[in-house]
Parts: sequence; structure tokens; C-alpha cells
Amino acid sequence: MRCRLQTLLQRKFKISLLFILLLALLVHLAMDLALPAARRPCGCHAKAQEASGVPSGSPMLASPKKLSLRILQDFSGSNGSLEKSSQPPGAGLQARAGEMGVQRRHGDSDPGRTKGSKLAALFEHPLYNIPILEVTEKDKLFVVNPMEKFSLHSSGSDEWVSSSKAEALLPTGKTAYDTYPAWLKFHVGINRYELYPRRDPLMPTLLQDLATQRIVSSVQKSGGTQLKLIMTFPNYGQALFKPMKQTRDQETPVDFFYFSDFERHNAEIAAFHLDRILDFRRIPPVSGRLVNITKEIRDITTDKKLAKTFFISPAGNVCFYGECSYYCSTEHALCGKPDRLEGSMAALLPDKTLAKRRSWRSPWRRSYHKSKKAEWELNPNYCAQVRETPPYDRGHRLLDLIDMAILDFLMGNMDRHHYETFEKFGNDTFLLHLDNGRGFGTHSRDELSILAPLRQCCSLKKSTYLRLRLLATQPYLLSDLLREALATDPLAPVLAEPHLRALDRRLGMVLAAVGRCLAGAAHPDEVLVDDMGSWV
Repeated sequence: MRCRLQTLLQRKFKISLLFILLLALLVHLAMDLALPAARRPCGCHAKAQEASGVPSGSPMLASPKKLSLRILQDFSGSNGSLEKSSQPPGAGLQARAGEMGVQRRHGDSDPGRTKGSKLAALFEHPLYNIPILEVTEKDKLFVVNPMEKFSLHSSGSDEWVSSSKAEALLPTGKTAYDTYPAWLKFHVGINRYELYPRRDPLMPTLLQDLATQRIVSSVQKSGGTQLKLIMTFPNYGQALFKPMKQTRDQETPVDFFYFSDFERHNAEIAAFHLDRILDFRRIPPVSGRLVNITKEIRDITTDKKLAKTFFISPAGNVCFYGECSYYCSTEHALCGKPDRLEGSMAALLPDKTLAKRRSWRSPWRRSYHKSKKAEWELNPNYCAQVRETPPYDRGHRLLDLIDMAILDFLMGNMDRHHYETFEKFGNDTFLLHLDNGRGFGTHSRDELSILAPLRQCCSLKKSTYLRLRLLATQPYLLSDLLREALATDPLAPVLAEPHLRALDRRLGMVLAAVGRCLAGAAHPDEVLVDDMGSWV
């Protein structure tokens, strides 16, 4: 009797379970049919995460310096991964708009726009297709093991995957390089001649990552005169965040000294694109980003000194000020609306423990004093002694410095006291154009003293001169090109129109200065140094 009762109960339970499953299926079908097609949920975000190789889980927060060192040594590893996005509501739409803009600029998704793009036409011009010297193994910043893989485990384990273990993780037909995140590909692509190539297929992805990758750590960068943050992403990538301090239409007051000027986030963004248009390619990639101060800085920071500076303003906005030499006080606090704040995100260069950089004092450094003048401001023949001083007495170092002076003059940056180079390449390499936040502060005034290296030395690379002439003509007008490039940034418009118009005016002044040098020379070759060889 007991066996019969048990069998009967089991049958009833199975029938009930089957009925519940059938009912759930019917409800699901009814809801699916009732929803309009345009409003049905989309799994594209999850697919995009899968395609990028970023698994789901929780991030492993670790020391950024140790992570960077470990990754570039091993080129393999695992951490936790993406949780739900911490971006504020509406940030997804902005991110997608920024992504589309980046793709359009590079001609990936909008052939119509590319066809009429002045920027695309510029990069097709012969002057932007002069080949660089052949890159040998010794010319690369990093010589990597082609068998090493980069992998992130969905398990949340912090175990680093060896080459043999990672082999099984590679999709069919993929190489080890394909497993590297965009920031790591950027690092291993640096060589003696350029920070990144002219037609870099990686650039859209790298800029998109800077604008949209989830932030898992925010700490204050040590040193410097104004507040900057180091932000870390789930794939170990890092960026330097400079917050917004001025609106687009504000100019630096005439009574401000250059060394007490604000550092502007939009100047960093514009400087990267201007540097690329000039074909220097010596500024690391920069993208604008709208950051949630609460979720992406305050709630996740491990920096106790930074954490102490957060407060709610009388207007109900979230504010903070950090610790630095200038403008780090409640009177100069950075406040969101109510907790959203614009900023620039610059891709960090490889850690100095892996790729040492040498800092050089600029010969045309200003005095950084309220009344004293530097020697170059008093001695019109100053360049003669610079030419006799290493490393400016040989190679192209002086010409590279003049390139940098032209870039600074175009954007009005008076704060170029030092520059850096990668130590591995010695003196025969390009200069890094870092820290451009004090550019684009004024559009109504032109600071001709920034052009002192050009005006005193009367030397310029022939390739630079020809490109500058090209950028002063239609259809390659410099202001139009930078306007088009900046239109793709998530924070567009990045610059106010008067700043763009000032570029054309200042370019004319640069060409006029070169013209005076040519007029006073016995032969053009005394001014224009041929760096193009047999190409022309």
C-alpha cells in the first residue's frame, strides 16, 4: 500500500512540474508576441563583450604598476571581469555615438562621409604617405614572444596563464597578438620613429576603450601642479584623467602667468588630433569622457587622501578637490552636475620600469618667475650656442624641437619646460609631446615668443614645411580638418569656433616666419633641411 501511494505521489509531482514548465513557456511566448519589434531587448551588449574577449564576473583590483609590469613581462594573465556597467543612465547612448563617430572618422562604417571627408583626403595625400625607415627588432620598444598569450578568466581567479595553458583558449585561426587588449597592442607597436602608425587600425578601438571601458579603480596621480587621476580598466589598461576646469568659451585672463594657468581637458583632446593632423604622431591617444564622480571615482577609490576631499555642495552637486600645488581647495573644487563631470582620458605610456624614459630640460624653457627672463629671451643669438650643445649638435633633435614649438604656438601652449624620449633609442628618436593641458587657453592673443626656436634658428624640416603649406590651402584648411576630427569625440564640440579660426591665423604667422628666414638665406637648403631623401 505504501509503495502504491509513493508511486502515485511521484506521478502527480511529475505531472505538476510538467504543467508549470508548459505554463511558463506559454507566458514567455505571449509576452514575446505582445512586445513591438522595435522595443524587444537586444543582446548586442553581451555579444560585444564576448567578441572583445572580456568575460563576465567581478574585477580584481590590484596595484596598477604591478599589473602593468606583470602583463608586459608575461603577456598572459587573468583577472575578474566586467560586472554591470557603472556608467550613469544615458551614458550608453553617448558611448555608442562616440563609437560611431570614431568609425566614421576612419572610414569603417560610413562610406558616404569618408568620400567627402577632408581628413580622409589629407591622409591620402602623398605628403602623408612618405615611408619611414625600415623598423628592425632593435628599433622596437618591446621585442615580444610571439607565443605568449593574454587571457582573462571568467572564474575570477588571479592565476596567470602560461603559454601552454593559454593555447587552448585561442579561437581557431587567431594569433597570440590577437589576444592582446588594445592598450597592449599600442604599447608593443611603439618604435624608434613613431608612437603609432599613420593608418593605425587599432586607433578606433583604443579611443573607444578610453571613452567606454568600465572604470574599476581611480587614484590620484602623484606629482604635478594640478589634480589628475589614474583610472584602471578591467583589462588592466590605464588612462590619465584630467577633469574639466573651464567652459569652452572661457579664455585665460590676461593677468594670469603662464605657470598658474588652468590645465584644460579639451586642450588635451584637441592636441592629440592636431598632432596627428601635422603628422607628428608624438602624443598618446586621448578621448573625452563623461565620468560619474560618485560611481567611478568616490565609491571605488583606494586613495585615502583623495577620498577625504569629497563633499556635497550647497547646490546638491558632488564635488572633490584632491591634493596638488594649484587649485586643490574647496574654493576650486571640481563639481559634477549633479555627479557627472567631463574629462580627458589619455592612454598611458608603458610603465617606466619596463620602458625607461629620459626627461630633457628644454633649451627654450621659460624662467617660471614673475619678473626674471630666461637667457633665450635676452640673447638673439642664443641658437648658436644651442647648436654646439649635445644632443642638439647632431642628428635631428633640434629640428624635432622646432616641430614641437610650432605645435605649441598653434595651440598657444607656453608651458613646455621639459620633454621626454624613450631611453632605449638614445638620441636618435622622436620627442614625446606630453602634457598639453595649458594649450587652447586664448584665441584672441598670439604668443610669438613660443616660436623662438624657429625664429632664432631659422631651420625646419622640409617635410614639416610642405605640410604646413598644404594645411594653409583649400581643401586642407587646418581649422576645417581639426573641426572634423574633433566632431567624432564623445564630448563634441571640443573647441569653441574662435579657437579653430585662430589656428589658421597662427599657421599664417608660422609660414611668414619661415618666409623671412628664406628671404635672408643664400639658399633654401640653409633653412629647409631635407628629411625626405629621394622620395620627392
